[in-house]
Amino acid sequence: MKTFDAIIIGAGQAGPSLAERLSQAGQSVCLVERKLFGGTCVNTGCMPTKALVASAYAAHLARRGADFGVITGDIAIDMKAVAARAHKVTMDARSGVENWLRGMKNVTIMTGHARFRNATTLQVGDEMISAPKIFLNVGGRAAIPPISGLAEGPYLTNSSIVRLDRVPAHLIVLGGSYIGLEFAQMYRRFGAQVTVIEKGARLIAREDADISEAVRQILQDEGITVHTGVDILGMLSDAVGITVRLSDGEVTGSDLLVATGRKPNTDDLDVAAAGVKLDQRGYIEVGDDLRTNIPGIWAMGDCNGKGAFTHTAFNDFEIIAANLLDGEDRKVSDRILGYALYIDPPLGRVGMGVAEAEKAGHTVLVSTRPMTRVGRAVEKGETKGFMKVVVDAHTKKILGAAILGTGGDEAIHGVLDMMNAGVTCDVLQWAVPIHPTVSELLPTVLKGLKPA
Repeated sequence: MKTFDAIIIGAGQAGPSLAERLSQAGQSVCLVERKLFGGTCVNTGCMPTKALVASAYAAHLARRGADFGVITGDIAIDMKAVAARAHKVTMDARSGVENWLRGMKNVTIMTGHARFRNATTLQVGDEMISAPKIFLNVGGRAAIPPISGLAEGPYLTNSSIVRLDRVPAHLIVLGGSYIGLEFAQMYRRFGAQVTVIEKGARLIAREDADISEAVRQILQDEGITVHTGVDILGMLSDAVGITVRLSDGEVTGSDLLVATGRKPNTDDLDVAAAGVKLDQRGYIEVGDDLRTNIPGIWAMGDCNGKGAFTHTAFNDFEIIAANLLDGEDRKVSDRILGYALYIDPPLGRVGMGVAEAEKAGHTVLVSTRPMTRVGRAVEKGETKGFMKVVVDAHTKKILGAAILGTGGDEAIHGVLDMMNAGVTCDVLQWAVPIHPTVSELLPTVLKGLKPA
């Protein structure tokens, strides 16, 4: 039995940073990683996908050269080179994380599959390790729906499609949410025919209806076929391709991407041996301080159901480290959630939309502005989308915002920062932002607030 002050399972976004803080505090740490250092973000999520998005944007902009007075020849996609570039981004980041960890003092790195034996002990291969503090950072993976014929046929997930070095003739995407839509537009720009199938009534259903519809129009304008409000009855793979039977017909394509949600990697941890509770979806139940029901065990990142983003995983680390090492009392409930959808133009989001705010009991003021009236967007020739801000009518606190437009993923931070500062919308309204930017229109948008 090897004993440590702390054991961390998983080298995703939260685990390595916590290992460093604990080791700097003089604690002995064992970090166990069973597969790839860096977790989802580095290996199958943010880094390779955004590298691919960048290549797709370059192709799209090259095709639009004449719009800017730039004459180019025929545009071709070297998918092997595109894939190699994305792979290099991943490998550089992965090796960086591993080298960083292996260079930490007081940190032992183990590779293998960890399973609980009791609340303080885990088994990794043939070895047993023990610690009074255990932190779970095991991440998640694609959830595969129980569709007739799906298991028998070939399909892609976010993990496998990032390694694809060819352009599908016709990519069918199951799922009209964030992951599926990014790949849909990306591969359309690489030259594939693309069909998106969403069971729900509209795309990205957590967003307000006007945002969903605008995103749908952006995709359709690029030639992507979108089916919403349909049931998937089954599928068949044969020499012709992959046929998806729908309640309103069928679609046949060459490749199938399943992007219908995520599930936590908790089903093979043997958490029952430690007494750790899972919810009905398999997520580890945690309190506001990320502690589980068992003293001495915490859960961070995608596996705790408190956020499915790299930045929320890192904030989980920050909360735990602040509470354990800095004498603070940080809580998950203090977090104001922001995120982005990386289609082009991107959608930057923070806080609540109108529907969510009204459901929460707020009397809402809202203002929007089309990107056609944003000088920076006009100058760049990228005027699709709009800006939207939601404010509480009584307190004048900003409840949320959306910027669907060029630079929206960056400009949204002006609102996020104001919300974290807890100030009223008047403070942002009287800011003097830089011209020409997308952010400069935020004060102008706030001047147009009116009842929803």
